[in-house]
Amino acid sequence: MKAVWYDRTGGSEVLTYGELPTPTPGPGEVLVRLAASGVNPSDWKTRRGSSRPMAFPRVIPHSDGAGTIEAVGEGVDRGRIGQRVWIWNGQWKRPFGTAADYIALPEIQAVPLPEGTGFDAGACLGIPALTALHALVTDGGVTGQRVLVTGGAGSVGHYAIQFARLLGAAQVIATVSGAAKAAHAMDAGADATVNYRAEDVPARVMELTAGQGVDRVVEVDLAGNGPMIHKLCAHGAVVGAYGSNTQEAIFPFSPTIVKGIGVRFFIVYELTAPQRAQAVGALQSWLARGLVRHAIAARMPLAECAAAHDAVEGGALMGNLVLDC
Repeated sequence: MKAVWYDRTGGSEVLTYGELPTPTPGPGEVLVRLAASGVNPSDWKTRRGSSRPMAFPRVIPHSDGAGTIEAVGEGVDRGRIGQRVWIWNGQWKRPFGTAADYIALPEIQAVPLPEGTGFDAGACLGIPALTALHALVTDGGVTGQRVLVTGGAGSVGHYAIQFARLLGAAQVIATVSGAAKAAHAMDAGADATVNYRAEDVPARVMELTAGQGVDRVVEVDLAGNGPMIHKLCAHGAVVGAYGSNTQEAIFPFSPTIVKGIGVRFFIVYELTAPQRAQAVGALQSWLARGLVRHAIAARMPLAECAAAHDAVEGGALMGNLVLDC
């Protein structure tokens, strides 16, 4: 099969495109012929070795993907052969991910792809969509609440705005860095945007919420935004923190504790089985009803995986980058 892999950490030059053996599904596994592979920030960060060393001698990157089941292992219903699926945790704690023609993995990690949802969209669900959804439903959900989505034009942010609406949020505000990204966030369903480069974010959020502050923050950069969280949150607010641009985040203790602000740290790879079932169930229902829009910023062939990693690392894309396998 055609695949992309690396044998050492480093820049995108360590990625090799070539031939590797096609995997065979083991007991409880399915073999998926991939049509699309999603590229996420965690993919290039892992490849660089910035967060952890090489866990395996050889790695095929990417955890997200979508395709068709071509074979099944022992114990798996043969009726699944031919089923269109999307994949989560393809490369998490496993050496071989979705940047290839095929992947073999536990059947639970291959979720039926609803009719009307393309393979390109399916390759965006495992990390961006599930991250956005869990950040909103954890610790009570957002029904009737005021929600702030930081990085509202990003892949997670674009889904979070939509999902906040679907979950019954009363108000959705998004931070952005410019006019084009503001339009992108508004198109997703935001009530208002705040340009964090040009405006005083806490002051503008308080103005937009009539002095009440927000009840929920979907947080892409806890280190960058931690010092101002208490200024824009309502009493008892919850921060769903899924990202941080540096390892340390600072909160002013007294004003944060007085407001009783809670920070729920999570990483989508490590959701518990009940948490994942809740998120996948809600997402599948919305997809089946055609309620979710997907922002595919770019599509590239698998052979151009290195350029794709560089593009995602550059941070200028509004939406997901998908490789065609």
